[in-house]
Amino acid sequence: MNLVDSSAWLAYFADEPTADFFAEAIEETDLLLVPSVCIYEVFRVILRERGEDDAFCAVAAMQQGMVIDLDADLAMEAASVDLEEGLAFADSVIFTIARKHDATLWTQDAHFSGKAGVLYKAKATGP
Repeated sequence: MNLVDSSAWLAYFADEPTADFFAEAIEETDLLLVPSVCIYEVFRVILRERGEDDAFCAVAAMQQGMVIDLDADLAMEAASVDLEEGLAFADSVIFTIARKHDATLWTQDAHFSGKAGVLYKAKATGP
């Protein structure tokens, strides 16, 4: 299983230099987990930067994977992970889902770098 975090989805949709790295996980939808918190984050950014039509198209693509909603049990597990790993709310939910489903977490967020089960690709900087 694969879980692509919000930063990687945004890189993919914007066709950033790291997009090809994340395409493998994103396009294999039968193995793709999508936390609902990622849908929120991606929709918010694309809505702000590119408008409603693009935001809805992005979410439609994301929903081709298995969407994992935040329920009470997951919230409590994520709170424990937050305390163990020192992650922010959304990141603790994302990391918890990846661990719970034995999924590889694909990201370009540096705070995940070096954690077990994570494939990290640094954001491309400048020309």
